[in-house]
Amino acid sequence: MSVRIHPGSFSKLSRREFIVGSTSAAFTFAMGGASGGGRAPAFELPSLPYPEQALEPVISAKTIGFHYGKHHKGYVDNLNKLTAGTEYADLPLEKIILGTAGKSDKAALFNNAAQIWNHSFYWQSLSPKGGGAPPPALAQRIEADFGSVEACKRELASAAVSQFGSGWSWLVLDGNILKTVKTGNAEVPFVKGLKPLLTIDVWEHAYYLDYQNRRADYVNAVIDQLIHWEFAFRNLGAV
Repeated sequence: MSVRIHPGSFSKLSRREFIVGSTSAAFTFAMGGASGGGRAPAFELPSLPYPEQALEPVISAKTIGFHYGKHHKGYVDNLNKLTAGTEYADLPLEKIILGTAGKSDKAALFNNAAQIWNHSFYWQSLSPKGGGAPPPALAQRIEADFGSVEACKRELASAAVSQFGSGWSWLVLDGNILKTVKTGNAEVPFVKGLKPLLTIDVWEHAYYLDYQNRRADYVNAVIDQLIHWEFAFRNLGAV
Protein backbone atom coordinates (compact mmCIF):
# COMPACT_ATOMS: atom_id res chain seq x y z
CA MET A 1 0.00 0.00 0.00
CA SER A 2 1.15 3.53 -0.65
CA VAL A 3 0.50 5.91 2.19
CA ARG A 4 1.01 9.66 2.51
CA ILE A 5 2.57 10.73 5.79
CA HIS A 6 1.86 14.15 7.25
CA PRO A 7 3.73 16.02 9.99
CA GLY A 8 2.26 15.15 13.31
CA SER A 9 1.19 11.67 12.23
CA PHE A 10 2.83 10.30 15.35
CA SER A 11 2.46 11.50 18.92
CA LYS A 12 5.51 12.68 20.86
CA LEU A 13 7.68 13.01 17.77
CA SER A 14 11.40 13.43 18.23
CA ARG A 15 13.18 16.06 16.13
CA ARG A 16 14.43 13.36 13.77
CA GLU A 17 10.96 11.86 13.43
CA PHE A 18 9.49 15.29 12.68
CA ILE A 19 12.08 15.78 9.94
CA VAL A 20 11.15 12.43 8.41
CA GLY A 21 7.42 13.01 8.64
CA SER A 22 7.46 16.52 7.25
CA THR A 23 9.69 15.55 4.34
CA SER A 24 7.59 12.52 3.56
CA ALA A 25 4.51 14.71 3.26
CA ALA A 26 5.87 15.83 -0.09
CA PHE A 27 5.85 12.40 -1.71
CA THR A 28 4.13 9.05 -1.52
CA PHE A 29 6.13 5.87 -1.03
CA ALA A 30 5.82 2.31 0.27
CA MET A 31 5.69 1.81 4.00
CA GLY A 32 4.53 -0.66 6.58
CA GLY A 33 1.01 -1.16 7.74
CA ALA A 34 -0.22 -4.54 6.65
CA SER A 35 -0.27 -7.30 9.23
CA GLY A 36 -1.71 -10.70 9.72
CA GLY A 37 -1.67 -13.83 7.55
CA GLY A 38 -3.01 -13.75 4.04
CA ARG A 39 -2.64 -10.01 3.58
CA ALA A 40 -0.66 -8.25 0.91
CA PRO A 41 3.05 -7.59 1.61
CA ALA A 42 3.63 -4.83 4.13
CA PHE A 43 5.84 -2.89 1.72
CA GLU A 44 5.09 -2.23 -1.95
CA LEU A 45 7.05 -0.71 -4.79
CA PRO A 46 5.68 2.81 -5.34
CA SER A 47 4.79 3.90 -8.84
CA LEU A 48 7.24 6.05 -10.78
CA PRO A 49 6.02 9.65 -11.10
CA TYR A 50 6.64 9.54 -14.88
CA PRO A 51 7.02 6.93 -17.68
CA GLU A 52 10.35 5.08 -17.86
CA GLN A 53 11.37 6.94 -21.02
CA ALA A 54 10.45 10.39 -19.66
CA LEU A 55 13.98 11.27 -18.51
CA GLU A 56 15.67 10.60 -21.83
CA PRO A 57 18.18 11.50 -23.16
CA VAL A 58 19.76 12.21 -19.77
CA ILE A 59 18.71 8.87 -18.26
CA SER A 60 17.60 6.13 -20.62
CA ALA A 61 14.50 3.98 -20.28
CA LYS A 62 16.85 0.99 -20.10
CA THR A 63 18.59 2.42 -17.06
CA ILE A 64 15.27 3.23 -15.39
CA GLY A 65 14.02 -0.27 -16.17
CA PHE A 66 16.94 -1.87 -14.36
CA HIS A 67 17.30 0.74 -11.63
CA TYR A 68 13.62 0.92 -10.71
CA GLY A 69 12.40 -2.47 -11.86
CA LYS A 70 15.29 -4.54 -10.50
CA HIS A 71 17.25 -2.64 -7.83
CA HIS A 72 14.45 -0.65 -6.18
CA LYS A 73 12.05 -3.59 -6.41
CA GLY A 74 14.73 -5.87 -4.99
CA TYR A 75 14.98 -3.75 -1.83
CA VAL A 76 11.21 -3.92 -1.40
CA ASP A 77 11.18 -7.70 -1.87
CA ASN A 78 14.07 -8.14 0.56
CA LEU A 79 12.46 -5.98 3.23
CA ASN A 80 9.22 -7.94 3.00
CA LYS A 81 11.17 -11.16 3.55
CA LEU A 82 13.14 -9.69 6.45
CA THR A 83 10.10 -8.26 8.24
CA ALA A 84 7.57 -11.04 7.61
CA GLY A 85 6.13 -12.18 10.92
CA THR A 86 8.10 -9.62 12.94
CA GLU A 87 7.19 -6.40 14.72
CA TYR A 88 8.79 -4.46 11.86
CA ALA A 89 6.06 -5.46 9.40
CA ASP A 90 3.65 -3.04 11.08
CA LEU A 91 6.04 -0.09 11.32
CA PRO A 92 6.28 2.91 8.97
CA LEU A 93 9.37 2.78 6.82
CA GLU A 94 11.08 5.66 8.63
CA LYS A 95 10.52 4.04 12.01
CA ILE A 96 12.43 1.00 10.78
CA ILE A 97 15.26 3.19 9.51
CA LEU A 98 15.55 5.20 12.72
CA GLY A 99 15.22 2.09 14.89
CA THR A 100 17.92 0.09 13.10
CA ALA A 101 20.48 2.76 12.14
CA GLY A 102 23.94 1.98 13.52
CA LYS A 103 22.96 -1.49 14.80
CA SER A 104 25.20 -4.11 13.24
CA ASP A 105 22.74 -6.92 13.93
CA LYS A 106 20.02 -4.98 12.09
CA ALA A 107 22.16 -3.91 9.11
CA ALA A 108 20.11 -5.82 6.53
CA LEU A 109 16.89 -4.27 7.78
CA PHE A 110 18.39 -0.79 7.74
CA ASN A 111 20.01 -1.13 4.32
CA ASN A 112 16.89 -2.35 2.55
CA ALA A 113 14.48 0.03 4.31
CA ALA A 114 16.78 3.01 3.74
CA GLN A 115 17.31 2.16 0.09
CA ILE A 116 13.55 1.98 -0.48
CA TRP A 117 13.25 5.45 1.08
CA ASN A 118 16.26 6.86 -0.78
CA HIS A 119 15.12 5.61 -4.16
CA SER A 120 11.54 6.78 -3.68
CA PHE A 121 12.93 10.22 -2.81
CA TYR A 122 15.34 10.16 -5.76
CA TRP A 123 12.61 9.54 -8.35
CA GLN A 124 10.75 12.55 -6.98
CA SER A 125 13.95 14.63 -7.06
CA LEU A 126 13.95 14.32 -10.86
CA SER A 127 11.48 15.68 -13.39
CA PRO A 128 11.23 15.62 -17.20
CA LYS A 129 10.69 19.37 -16.87
CA GLY A 130 13.43 19.85 -14.30
CA GLY A 131 16.64 21.84 -14.30
CA GLY A 132 16.56 25.56 -14.86
CA ALA A 133 15.97 28.02 -12.04
CA PRO A 134 14.50 27.18 -8.62
CA PRO A 135 11.25 28.84 -7.54
CA PRO A 136 11.99 32.44 -6.47
CA ALA A 137 11.47 31.80 -2.76
CA LEU A 138 13.82 28.80 -2.82
CA ALA A 139 16.34 30.71 -4.92
CA GLN A 140 16.35 33.45 -2.31
CA ARG A 141 17.14 30.92 0.44
CA ILE A 142 19.84 29.31 -1.71
CA GLU A 143 21.45 32.66 -2.44
CA ALA A 144 21.46 33.53 1.26
CA ASP A 145 23.20 30.28 2.26
CA PHE A 146 25.39 29.49 -0.78
CA GLY A 147 25.96 32.92 -2.29
CA SER A 148 24.25 31.98 -5.56
CA VAL A 149 22.22 29.24 -7.20
CA GLU A 150 25.24 28.35 -9.33
CA ALA A 151 27.34 27.89 -6.20
CA CYS A 152 24.71 25.56 -4.79
CA LYS A 153 24.74 23.53 -8.01
CA ARG A 154 28.53 23.31 -7.90
CA GLU A 155 28.49 22.07 -4.30
CA LEU A 156 25.77 19.53 -5.05
CA ALA A 157 27.78 18.27 -8.03
CA SER A 158 31.01 18.20 -6.05
CA ALA A 159 29.41 16.14 -3.29
CA ALA A 160 28.08 13.69 -5.88
CA VAL A 161 31.29 13.34 -7.87
CA SER A 162 33.58 13.12 -4.84
CA GLN A 163 31.53 10.49 -3.00
CA PHE A 164 33.89 7.52 -2.87
CA GLY A 165 32.09 4.40 -4.01
CA SER A 166 28.33 4.09 -3.86
CA GLY A 167 26.15 6.73 -2.24
CA TRP A 168 24.13 9.89 -2.54
CA SER A 169 24.45 13.67 -2.82
CA TRP A 170 21.82 15.70 -0.97
CA LEU A 171 20.51 19.20 -0.58
CA VAL A 172 19.41 19.36 3.05
CA LEU A 173 18.19 21.74 5.70
CA ASP A 174 20.39 21.75 8.80
CA GLY A 175 18.41 23.66 11.39
CA ASN A 176 17.61 26.76 9.35
CA ILE A 177 20.59 26.55 6.98
CA LEU A 178 20.66 24.97 3.53
CA LYS A 179 23.72 22.85 2.81
CA THR A 180 24.90 19.93 0.67
CA VAL A 181 26.06 16.62 2.13
CA LYS A 182 27.03 13.22 0.77
CA THR A 183 26.24 9.84 2.28
CA GLY A 184 27.66 6.40 1.56
CA ASN A 185 25.75 3.30 0.59
CA ALA A 186 22.26 3.40 2.17
CA GLU A 187 22.84 6.19 4.69
CA VAL A 188 20.03 8.74 5.06
CA PRO A 189 20.52 12.34 6.26
CA PHE A 190 17.49 12.38 8.54
CA VAL A 191 19.17 9.81 10.78
CA LYS A 192 21.56 12.63 11.73
CA GLY A 193 18.81 15.23 12.12
CA LEU A 194 19.14 16.75 8.64
CA LYS A 195 16.02 17.35 6.54
CA PRO A 196 16.42 16.09 2.93
CA LEU A 197 15.17 18.41 0.19
CA LEU A 198 16.41 16.51 -2.87
CA THR A 199 19.01 13.89 -3.79
CA ILE A 200 21.16 12.51 -6.61
CA ASP A 201 21.90 8.79 -6.68
CA VAL A 202 25.55 8.01 -7.45
CA TRP A 203 25.44 4.26 -7.12
CA GLU A 204 26.88 2.90 -10.38
CA HIS A 205 23.57 1.29 -11.36
CA ALA A 206 22.08 4.82 -11.55
CA TYR A 207 24.27 5.83 -14.50
CA TYR A 208 26.67 3.15 -15.75
CA LEU A 209 24.58 1.89 -18.68
CA ASP A 210 24.40 5.44 -20.03
CA TYR A 211 27.66 7.02 -18.88
CA GLN A 212 30.00 4.16 -17.93
CA ASN A 213 32.68 5.67 -15.67
CA ARG A 214 31.75 9.30 -16.48
CA ARG A 215 29.94 10.03 -13.24
CA ALA A 216 30.54 13.77 -13.55
CA ASP A 217 28.77 13.88 -16.91
CA TYR A 218 25.73 12.12 -15.41
CA VAL A 219 25.67 14.40 -12.36
CA ASN A 220 25.98 17.61 -14.35
CA ALA A 221 23.32 16.53 -16.83
CA VAL A 222 20.93 15.68 -14.00
CA ILE A 223 21.47 19.04 -12.31
CA ASP A 224 21.20 20.99 -15.56
CA GLN A 225 18.18 19.20 -17.04
CA LEU A 226 16.33 17.04 -14.51
CA ILE A 227 16.72 18.31 -10.95
CA HIS A 228 13.27 18.98 -9.51
CA TRP A 229 13.63 22.29 -7.68
CA GLU A 230 9.89 22.50 -7.08
CA PHE A 231 10.07 19.24 -5.11
CA ALA A 232 12.86 20.70 -2.97
CA PHE A 233 10.80 23.83 -2.43
CA ARG A 234 7.79 21.80 -1.29
CA ASN A 235 10.01 19.95 1.18
CA LEU A 236 11.44 23.23 2.44
CA GLY A 237 7.90 24.55 2.88
CA ALA A 238 6.98 21.59 5.07
CA VAL A 239 9.25 22.84 7.87
